[in-house]
Amino acid sequence: MGWTESASALTACITAPIAAKLATFPWPNPVPTDPKRVHLQLDADPRFAAGAGGAVRYMAENAGLEASDASQFQAAAIDACETAFSNMTAEHRHLDVFLTQFEDRIEVAFSQEGDAAPAVSLRTIMEGPVNAVRGVDRVQYEHEGGASITRLTKYLSPHS
Repeated sequence: MGWTESASALTACITAPIAAKLATFPWPNPVPTDPKRVHLQLDADPRFAAGAGGAVRYMAENAGLEASDASQFQAAAIDACETAFSNMTAEHRHLDVFLTQFEDRIEVAFSQEGDAAPAVSLRTIMEGPVNAVRGVDRVQYEHEGGASITRLTKYLSPHS
C-alpha cells in the first residue's frame, strides 16, 4: 500500500466567459400541427349570429387573410347563421357552430339536429361556383348522425 497525497490551489473562475458566449445554432421555430377549434351553441337570436361572425372574422384575420376577405367570410357566416335560425323547429332550437382552422383552410360548420334544410340555399350548393357564396371557396351540405350539417370553407393562400 502506498501513501496518497493531495494538494489544492486557488483558481480563477472560468464560468463567466463561457456563459457570456453566444449560441452557435438557432432554435427551431415551433410549427403548429393541431387544428384550432371553437365550438359555439346558439339559440335563434340575430345577436348570436353577429357574435359567431365576429369569431369567424377573428379566426380568418389571425390566419392571415386580408381584411376584405375576412369581412366577406364573416358576412357569409352571419347569413348562414340567420338562414339556419329560420330553419329551426320547436323540437330542435339550437344551432351548433364549429370553427376549425387548419394549416391550409378555415372551415365553419353549422349543425342542426333533425332534417333541417341547409344553412345556405340548395341552388347554391347544387350549381356550385356559378352561384357561389361570396367570400367562401367551398360549400357542402350533408346529413350525418341525425344532424344536418352545412360547411363553409375558405382556403388560405400559401403565404398565410
